[in-house]
Amino acid sequence: MDIGKKQIMVVGDKVLIIPDTDKDRTEHGLYLPPSVKEKERVQSGYIFRVGPGYPVANPNFIDQESWSTAPKDPVKYIPLQVEEGDYALFLRDQAIEIEYDGKKYLIAPQSALLLIIRRPPIGEVNE
Repeated sequence: MDIGKKQIMVVGDKVLIIPDTDKDRTEHGLYLPPSVKEKERVQSGYIFRVGPGYPVANPNFIDQESWSTAPKDPVKYIPLQVEEGDYALFLRDQAIEIEYDGKKYLIAPQSALLLIIRRPPIGEVNE
């Protein structure tokens, strides 16, 4: 039975990160074994997917009458600051490592992110 193409969806304030694997060697060419990299408190990677944000009660839903035609969505979301494609530094001990379709990812809450680097849109001039 073919159910179509799978899609990764992140929930809440979580982000899915592709870990930066270019850190296998130091600037001087020394190889760093995985045990050394795992002990680091801060890690970096690219934001692959972003959750919908922090859930809050929908004020339009609280006093809604049963015959109302307004949307019946009890939850709204405050969007996250990060976007897909951002490069992030985050606290390693707050991330959970998973493997999906043979690739390693990390799931972390937005609160674990320390810094993001965002490229400007194509054509935008930096002064």
